[in-house]
Amino acid sequence: MNRKIEEKNVRKLARSGKISLAVTIPRDFIVELGWREKQKVVVKKQGQNIIITDWKE
Repeated sequence: MNRKIEEKNVRKLARSGKISLAVTIPRDFIVELGWREKQKVVVKKQGQNIIITDWKE
C-alpha cells in the first residue's frame, strides 16, 4: 500500500492497558535519531504539543 508522504506520518492512538494510550513512531525517525528498542525517553507536554526527547541520567 503506497500512502502519500503527508499521510505516512499520521498515526492513530491505540489502547495500551486499561488507562494508557500509545502511538507508534515512524521507523525512519528512530533510525535518524539513533534510538533503539527499550531506550528511555522523556515525554513533555508543551502547549498543545507533545515533545519526546532522549532521557539523560
